Amino acid sequence: MTVPTGRRERKKAATRQKIADTALRLFLERGYDAVGIRDVAAEADVAVTTLFSHFASKEALVFEQDDNFEQRLTQAVIDRAPHEPLIPALRREILAMVRHCTADGSAPIYRMIDESRALREYEESMRLRHAESLATAIAADPGLPQTATACRTIARFVIDAYALAREAADPQAAVDEIFRMIEAAWEAA
Repeated sequence: MTVPTGRRERKKAATRQKIADTALRLFLERGYDAVGIRDVAAEADVAVTTLFSHFASKEALVFEQDDNFEQRLTQAVIDRAPHEPLIPALRREILAMVRHCTADGSAPIYRMIDESRALREYEESMRLRHAESLATAIAADPGLPQTATACRTIARFVIDAYALAREAADPQAAVDEIFRMIEAAWEAA
């Protein structure tokens, strides 16, 4: 995520973060379904319209780093060194994200997501969107002459690798195992 440079942009970013932090705290304290949008807005001391100018839905409050996740994956493709293979670059980024999301304190968030049908459905639609963005970045790379189907398949595997490793008892080992399969699939394509 880019750092806002102007005063107005910094103020908007700070308001967005305050809303997201407040929402997450309330969801974890009271339960996702027990907290309404008006509760979050009141606690964050913003108008409901301000909240919706930053977040499209209640579910989006939980996944406030959604754009950053998508951007990091596409940047792993675009910004990798010349002649660096694709799969190791994606593996490195997924491993960094898995380490971040399995750090202390994140378990209650994922438990909340698992317990909420609305959040699980939102996360699934988000993963599909991320996979499409990643597939587009892979397909746009002239050094990766693969079919659109191969690009979309690998992108979905990578996105699913994140979710599977995040849930594993040994996330690092899971990333290693999953990416061996992804590498084999990419080579077979």
